[in-house]
Amino acid sequence: MSISQNNPPTGQDALHTELASVRQHIDALDAQLLELLNRRARCAQEVGEIKTRHNQEAGEAGEASPIYRPEREAQVLRRLQALNAGPLADESVTLLFREIMSACLSLENPLSVTFLGPWGTFSESAAVKQFGHAARLLPCASIDEVFREVEAGHAEYAVAPLENSTEGAVGRTLDLLLTTSLKICGEVVVRIHQNLLTRAADLKNITRIYSHAQSLAQCHEWLNRMLPGVERVAVASNALAVQMAREEPAAAAIAGCSAGERYQLTPLHTNIEDEPNNTTRFVVLGQHDAGISGKDKTSLIMSAPNLSGSLHDLLQPFSSANVSLTRLESRPARQGLLWEYVYYVDIEGHRQSPEVATALEDLAKRAAYLKVLGSYPMAVY
Repeated sequence: MSISQNNPPTGQDALHTELASVRQHIDALDAQLLELLNRRARCAQEVGEIKTRHNQEAGEAGEASPIYRPEREAQVLRRLQALNAGPLADESVTLLFREIMSACLSLENPLSVTFLGPWGTFSESAAVKQFGHAARLLPCASIDEVFREVEAGHAEYAVAPLENSTEGAVGRTLDLLLTTSLKICGEVVVRIHQNLLTRAADLKNITRIYSHAQSLAQCHEWLNRMLPGVERVAVASNALAVQMAREEPAAAAIAGCSAGERYQLTPLHTNIEDEPNNTTRFVVLGQHDAGISGKDKTSLIMSAPNLSGSLHDLLQPFSSANVSLTRLESRPARQGLLWEYVYYVDIEGHRQSPEVATALEDLAKRAAYLKVLGSYPMAVY
């Protein structure tokens, strides 16, 4: 045996030897993961078959159970986060398992989900975050159409923007919630990063900026500082803004990275939003709300005459039942209604829990109008 054969490898040889050992271990783990994922998928198929059989047996009795159960997904994700010992972050674990659940659901029939289009909007990002890439996403031209397609039975679920941490509520969504028959069955919170996308090589070459009105407002101070006097044009969506800016050498768009990637327009400046924690909350709507997950919200609309003390009277049932309000917003009532203002309220807890049920029962006796929009799991990050 030669001397070289008695010595351990060094330099590049040692590197290759160490990497080969770790990679071999990774390959073995990947094989185990694949086997486990397929076993999980088969279990999901069994669940689907049980639900399908139950729904067929329910027939006209009105006892059919929806295939998609947001409360069950929330329970699974929270349990996994509690078990997570790292180094993967909880958010990464959540994203991975949402995709796994999405793929398993799609084995039977992919869920159809409407969102405010076109492709590349933050609404699309919210829909993907909630339902995964295996869902059948359907872009709509307006928030009205997002609602209408589900109301008409052309899609199963809708994802609609409700409020932004910087610019407040989305008025059109609030108006539609007042009249729709759909129920809120979930919520999604998306971190909003705005970028300046353009074909121009320098800020001084930009003469026009396209974006949605909300995004323009979210970047107001940055635009005043970096592009003072440049024309700002509000359009229907950020994705449309990118498409328009792509056709004009001296134009720019404010949008997210996904829109830039989809329409092949590169960012000149990134993260230009004025508020570093800028987020948008979206609601998920369907023909049903969700069961109890253990960490829930209930949304409702209520009204009272415009009289002294009337709002205090409406809030009293929540205080008496020790139910916390997380949101209270007033909005002028639509013309033709008997009251002057309606109040949009979010409370902690599920409508079926004893304390919330007690508060809602008392509230119904006091309110001139009461509509429970649904109970649903709090967003899992």
